[in-house]
Amino acid sequence: MKFGIIKERKNPPDRRVVFSPEEIVELQKQFPKAEIIIEKSDVRVFPDEAYREKGLKVSEDMSSCDVLIGVKEVPIEALLPNKKYFFFSHTIKKQTYNRKLLQAILEKNIELYDHETIVDENNSRLIGFGRYAGIVGAYNGIRAFGMKYELFTIPKAETLPDQKALIERLRKNRLPNIKIVLTGRGKVAYGAKEILDGMKLKEVSVADYFTKSYDEAVYTFIDVADYNKRKDGGAFNKNEFYIQPELYESNFERFAEVSDILITGHFYGNNAPNILTQEMLRSPKCKLKVVADVSCDIDGPIACTIRPSTIAEPIYGYLPSEHKEVHISHPAAITVMAVDNLPCELPKDASEGFGEMFLKNVIPAFFNGDKDGILQRAKITENGKLTPRFAYLQDYVDGK
Repeated sequence: MKFGIIKERKNPPDRRVVFSPEEIVELQKQFPKAEIIIEKSDVRVFPDEAYREKGLKVSEDMSSCDVLIGVKEVPIEALLPNKKYFFFSHTIKKQTYNRKLLQAILEKNIELYDHETIVDENNSRLIGFGRYAGIVGAYNGIRAFGMKYELFTIPKAETLPDQKALIERLRKNRLPNIKIVLTGRGKVAYGAKEILDGMKLKEVSVADYFTKSYDEAVYTFIDVADYNKRKDGGAFNKNEFYIQPELYESNFERFAEVSDILITGHFYGNNAPNILTQEMLRSPKCKLKVVADVSCDIDGPIACTIRPSTIAEPIYGYLPSEHKEVHISHPAAITVMAVDNLPCELPKDASEGFGEMFLKNVIPAFFNGDKDGILQRAKITENGKLTPRFAYLQDYVDGK
């Protein structure tokens, strides 16, 4: 089996890669029958020479590879027909901007495996960059607060080498006695929590968060049961919430009224209640100063996230009274951080973490007959058609 690690071709350039040089050496140690070629790249966080130094082949010709592995979407003109491809295709939610990409994949008889569709038998994702989105998102949120109140100036995450450096920079600057609320229970949320814990911030219970005052910065870590309630006043039932979210509504306003910073790490499901609404943000009781929306669903559950921001310009101002963007210096503005490609700011750590997961959870399936069904579940296209698991995309492919 010959694997190709392809170069990233999207703009702006993405420096991440699925495997570091050390991880490929480990892959070949575990699976001696695996042959690997690295496509030449001038943007990758690990330079070509780092792979060559490990005795790995670097080439511009990937046509001999059976499986081609990348991070972001591959441009249509760069797709090689009759190959197996792994990358984030951004098609499984019927994203209109990538319809032509999926159409081309079918026309070129490509077997597509999306990193998002690599799941276990319980449909839990096995790989992803979520942890690093949370790490960088929390850093950016604290950085934004320091900038807003001219408390401290720290560099952008993209200019620092790793997570350790991010935490070191944050710990040099003391926060006032503010309150921070962090949503979620997945990899994104726990990545953000790593930053808050690395800063030695005190974690407090929801009850204490509402009732106690502190002489230091504190945070509370909340899940769906903490910020949603049944419309009829009945008891919260988590299973019911996921099955019948229309029976519930957000009661996040109680957090908005006591929090200075919101960091989002939640997963937002279809038809779930909006979390932070325009009405909550307009309320004179709303105390929020900074919203670091790591989840970044545009015009979705966090009303102040009206557009994604960029690594170059990571923050913007939001004026609740008019539901519009304003300059961050506006006295009534909430500062919003909504970068939608946060892991790109920590490419080395993100690549190494991703490669570790890919080696553990995906590569073995190529050599054990896919005994756990990893590849079968993840496969979106085969023989020029959608697989049964992804047949729901047919109308999207057809342009309907």
